Amino acid sequence: MSSTRERIVDASAELFRAQGYAATGVKQIVAAAEAPFGSLYHFFPGGKEQLGAEAIRVSGAIYEQLIPAVLDPAPDLVTGVRDFFEGAAEHLRETGYADACPIATVALETSSTSEQMRAACAEVFESWIAAGARRHVEAGLDERRARELTIAMLAALEGAFVLARALRSTEPLEIAGELAAGAVARALEAGPEQDRA
Repeated sequence: MSSTRERIVDASAELFRAQGYAATGVKQIVAAAEAPFGSLYHFFPGGKEQLGAEAIRVSGAIYEQLIPAVLDPAPDLVTGVRDFFEGAAEHLRETGYADACPIATVALETSSTSEQMRAACAEVFESWIAAGARRHVEAGLDERRARELTIAMLAALEGAFVLARALRSTEPLEIAGELAAGAVARALEAGPEQDRA
């Protein structure tokens, strides 16, 4: 069985994903974790903000695993990028458009009001960028272009999530996926030095 600390972090991550950071109270977290109220402050003396930052880091590390899980088995990077967006669209449909990216949700909600939460979200996004950029470099692109394309892919994905959830349609993910895959294909065709022309 997981430790009390792990249960508190996991419950926080799940509640933040479902209803956002501000709407989630510490009493609700400890109830969902089946933990004594005082244990939250024992493990997280900085309170909800410290706990929130930890939950973001833990969730972010789990979601980061999707990058190798989707891109690595693909026959090539272009197909992998396309698969990444198709998988996201399928997941949204399966969850009734309720479960998109919990990191983006919390980042939008807290980045202007909590430096600790903003920094945790930034740390997660940077780790995702690094993981994606590595795959672009392995495919033959230089590091600068690899980072640019990964940022563009993640930005397109997060924006498409917002539109898809509001429209109750996967069309934004389908379009964004094709555009991201096309950008990668063009960059690979141009080669590592000439792809910025």
